[in-house]
Amino acid sequence: MTSPSRLQLALNVDDLDRSVAFYTTLFDTEPHKVRPGYANFEVAAPPLKLVLIENPGHGGAVNHLGVEVADTATVEAHQARLAGAGLAAVEERDTTCCYARQDKFWVEHTPDGERWEIYTITDDEPEDQEGASCCG
Repeated sequence: MTSPSRLQLALNVDDLDRSVAFYTTLFDTEPHKVRPGYANFEVAAPPLKLVLIENPGHGGAVNHLGVEVADTATVEAHQARLAGAGLAAVEERDTTCCYARQDKFWVEHTPDGERWEIYTITDDEPEDQEGASCCG
């Protein structure tokens, strides 16, 4: 089950094992999910979904930013609001990404080129476990 809205920070890391150890200590919490080249933390305070994507040679860089919301209706409401404001979006429904089934959209053409997604998790352990690197 997805928690209420929280910010997501997806980081490229050079060494996943070292990074998992560091963030486990920093946030005093164990990872929620660890897969080859991928880990995520559901940090209670501050409310944060921290995603680590192993990408040797690119560590220390933001991969993308996001907002995790409670359900698909909330995703659709945000998408309609942003479309009304003239922000282009790329919709992805029923997609497997980061080892979870998701409904989401990506905001494009941000002022500084960062990637933002607004998403909900519809199945945290889908049978189709492919798609770990779709955000990478």
